Amino acid sequence: MEIPITQFRRQIFSLVEQAQAGVDVWVTHKGQRLRLVPEKPPASRLSRITPMQIVNSCNDALDDAALLAEMTRSWEADWDRDFGPAPDSASSQTGVEP
Repeated sequence: MEIPITQFRRQIFSLVEQAQAGVDVWVTHKGQRLRLVPEKPPASRLSRITPMQIVNSCNDALDDAALLAEMTRSWEADWDRDFGPAPDSASSQTGVEP
């Protein structure tokens, strides 16, 4: 893509984003051509993924009572934070609101 300097001034941010994405951006100023290129080549989407730790249930990791209790406490804390305290199982079965 080749554009004059005045158009480059108006669209500088979108042109810089295009150059970062790998598009050749040429700017013409007083008869000279300038090329806008990123310092490093664009990274792939997969290279930007943050690795996560995963529990493998095939190794009987969830049979560990301490791990299961810790996970349950964490889930309940997340629930309480997002939705408030969970209703008691006895009152929810009878249909009585606390």
